[in-house]
Amino acid sequence: MSDPTTRGKAWPLAPPDLNNQILDLVQQASTYKQLKKGANEATKTLNRGIAEFIILTADTEPLEILLHLPLLCEEKNVQYIFIESKAALGRACGVTRPVIAASVTTNESRELQSQIQTIKKAIDRLMV
Repeated sequence: MSDPTTRGKAWPLAPPDLNNQILDLVQQASTYKQLKKGANEATKTLNRGIAEFIILTADTEPLEILLHLPLLCEEKNVQYIFIESKAALGRACGVTRPVIAASVTTNESRELQSQIQTIKKAIDRLMV
């Protein structure tokens, strides 16, 4: 993430407090089966129209392997956010490997809806 060109491509980057909120939500979404891990799974949720928002990691090397996702998100009108660490996202997803992208999905049961809306509003504020 030290490369300035990479930092410009990884936008919007979550500030530390929002970063922690997102990771907490990812952990909860994983227990409620509202989480898809990986760039391919995130792409599938976008194409199926079940993605609430997409989480990408800024320390992905090379970053270009997931830069198709912001374009697809804008096309499908779904919010996305970059966080700092793929290792932290992997831990929050409950796997031992780093995760470069994840998708929080919709669900009929509304356990996480208020937290999802809070994160989406915070992402909206970062986008402008």
